[in-house]
Amino acid sequence: MVHNQAVDAREFHILTKMKNIRNFCIIAHIDHGKSTLADRLLEYTGTVGGKDLQDQVLDDMDLERERGITIKSHAIQMDYKLDGESYVLNLIDTPGHVDFSYEVSRSIAACEGALLIVDASQGIQAQTISNLYMAIENDLEIIPVINKCDLDSANPEEVEDQIVELIGCKREDIIRASGKTGMGVDEILRAIVERVPAPTGDPEAPLQALIFDSVFNPFRGIIAYFKIVNGTIRTDDFVKFVSTGKEYHADEIGVLKLDMSPRKELSAGNVGYIISGIKTSREVKVGDTITHVNRPCNAAIEGFQEVKPMVFAGVYPIETEDFENLRTSLEKLQLNDASLTFQPESSMALGFGFRCGFLGLLHMEIIQERLGREFDMDVITTVPNVSYRVYDKKGNMTEVHNPSGLPDATLIDHIEEPYIRASVITTAEFIGPIMTLCLGKRGELVKQEYIHGNRMEMIFDMPLGEIVIDFYDKLKSISKGYASFDYHLHDFRESKLVKLDILLNGESVDALSTLTHADNAVTFGRRMCEKLKELIPRQQFDIAIQAAIGAKIIARETIKAVRKDVTAKCYGGDISRKRKLLEKQKKGKKRMKQIGSVEVPQKAFLAVLKLD
Repeated sequence: MVHNQAVDAREFHILTKMKNIRNFCIIAHIDHGKSTLADRLLEYTGTVGGKDLQDQVLDDMDLERERGITIKSHAIQMDYKLDGESYVLNLIDTPGHVDFSYEVSRSIAACEGALLIVDASQGIQAQTISNLYMAIENDLEIIPVINKCDLDSANPEEVEDQIVELIGCKREDIIRASGKTGMGVDEILRAIVERVPAPTGDPEAPLQALIFDSVFNPFRGIIAYFKIVNGTIRTDDFVKFVSTGKEYHADEIGVLKLDMSPRKELSAGNVGYIISGIKTSREVKVGDTITHVNRPCNAAIEGFQEVKPMVFAGVYPIETEDFENLRTSLEKLQLNDASLTFQPESSMALGFGFRCGFLGLLHMEIIQERLGREFDMDVITTVPNVSYRVYDKKGNMTEVHNPSGLPDATLIDHIEEPYIRASVITTAEFIGPIMTLCLGKRGELVKQEYIHGNRMEMIFDMPLGEIVIDFYDKLKSISKGYASFDYHLHDFRESKLVKLDILLNGESVDALSTLTHADNAVTFGRRMCEKLKELIPRQQFDIAIQAAIGAKIIARETIKAVRKDVTAKCYGGDISRKRKLLEKQKKGKKRMKQIGSVEVPQKAFLAVLKLD
């Protein structure tokens, strides 16, 4: 009997522990102030104070602070007391930019509730809606918050109408707050405790923990962040990762405060980290399940999608001997950023490098900058492109990520390119220019509708290849920064695409070749030749820059040779003396052209991205 009472007491203790845990994330459009609001939550719960208190506490990369954006999801645990009872709040801060929506999907998988933050002066924008749908699909409890209510330009009444219309909540459920002044933070913390459900799960069941992130530490190996769905994990347990089948000892487990804080055991509902001396990045897959070796769970945790890169570009080291260092750097980056994919490839112009897959152009830019800052790698990035499906005459399909991988034109039956379903939210005054921009990029208007007041949503089907280069920048400039943009892959459609080659003195530079639509090829080729003429330095010989489709040259520019005035010493006398000297110079230039090679500067590769 006594024994039973002991078990009951233990069960009661575990239940109270789980009952007082709240896991939540923050979702919002870029620049709606979620990192600032997260700072206030940490300050109010006393998690961060004194010298640690700075703006964007959770954004630990220099790059994130400089640009004022969140690139990585960050997890942190807060202790909070309400009505005499202690609660543990696990916050996972998420990025707001469309290129990092994969990070958001992982955070959502580890939570039971979400704070939906909307800027009081800007209202609901495209990325808010797409992340919100992701949260609703995962059955998360949504707490709507209107941020920046202290601004003079704030219009909380109108934004409240938009939120009520979007998620159908009651007006009194919406919290007005300001991350800057701290207004409404107490209400938010109370709402998290009262509205977000406690995690469900059985601490006595076999261990099931979802890995939602991983980071690389040069001294301790790879640290995996997980959320325990069922079971309990203790220090020195013998665990295995389900998808790789590898087994490890849990050297250290713990929770994520501002720094890592070790614990002896963690049970269902908790968010924590595990260090087990893993050295290679391939052994940790985000979305994998951790379980015990001697008492494994029946099935891995589901509902975690594989990441699909949208934009592909070649990344090459400037010095060829840095190839192996680049591979190591990319592997370490992949740990911090599971959405980066890469495979080796070689190019005639640039030597050995990697074909990398990115989620978008900002993602590509960030990776390039992180390679330079964190690993001192100087790299050349080729023109970004998307993956195409090429069908041959026999009906076989191959995926092509690189224009140089395109089969011979005589063997191709047709090419299909990826189309996206894009949603643009803007005010009525910018409809005209946005329509012109999207239709100019071969877009098709699917529908347009007013959301609220004079704000409207336009839905387009557009080829992904048209938006990867400079579409987002143009959209922001023509709408004075007011239009918000979000997209997802829709389908593949047959398209009249041609491969445009750039030739320097008759030799093709494969790093500059692109796949483009037949209608745009001539103007694009001409603009590329003009741009390269400006950027390639003059040599001792003439350089012919040509754009070609197959064997047909569609544009040409010539960079004249740098020449010495060899006739300067001839004054007076017969013209044949001058002619003889010029002929001699001409032969020398011809010989030089045969052995000389043209160096294409890194600026030229980047300039192709910004042709306008």
